[in-house]
Amino acid sequence: MGKKTTRLTRRLAITSLLALLVPIVLFAPQAYAESYVAGEIGLVKPQSLSDGKVTQDGIGGLDLSDQPLKNSLGLGGKFGHYFTRAHWIGIETGVSYSTPHIKEGSLTFTGAGGSATLSGLSGIHQRMITWDTDVMFRYPGYRLQPYIGIGPSIYFASLKGPTAPPGQSDVSFLGFNVEGGLRYYVTRNWALFGEGKYNRALMNYSSNHSDPNADPFGFRATYSALTFSLGVSYHF
Repeated sequence: MGKKTTRLTRRLAITSLLALLVPIVLFAPQAYAESYVAGEIGLVKPQSLSDGKVTQDGIGGLDLSDQPLKNSLGLGGKFGHYFTRAHWIGIETGVSYSTPHIKEGSLTFTGAGGSATLSGLSGIHQRMITWDTDVMFRYPGYRLQPYIGIGPSIYFASLKGPTAPPGQSDVSFLGFNVEGGLRYYVTRNWALFGEGKYNRALMNYSSNHSDPNADPFGFRATYSALTFSLGVSYHF
């Protein structure tokens, strides 16, 4: 009786274990060559525009004080592919949109003759569209896959006062980004992910002499920002 009960218990345990493992084996995705599309939403935390230089005709060469930027909502979409022979290497390209506006405050100009400060300046609207292209590296696990990526970025930016006519714009090819994240496969095709990204670029807001109604002030400065995002991706 005791042996029969033991065999029955063992058989029940093995059956239960198989019932638990079968769906995991069937539905847990393997690391294989794949493409994906993804959408994400996040918080952009920019650092101040730094290392500023005036480029306006007649007053060029003056140093500018740092210009603090506001946090912004970030929206983005991307497409990527991991290769057949090296499942852990891929390439990814994506576009993101944010509005890291320049805060109200003051601006200090510094040159050989000393410095001067303009106070009570109104905030300036800044729109930033970023196009990243990265080489990606992932740990080819099952449901959980950490990943990192690095590559060049192109920045399409514009500045405009809240009540002012069209201001300055810039397209900067002198940028890069680095990202890292964690992806969790809910099914073989659908995954959730969270990631952090750092962007940096040299922006050159040239003066707009061709439009007499536009803001003519020109300057260059370094833009950098951290972005923390959550998203969903479809793999095929």
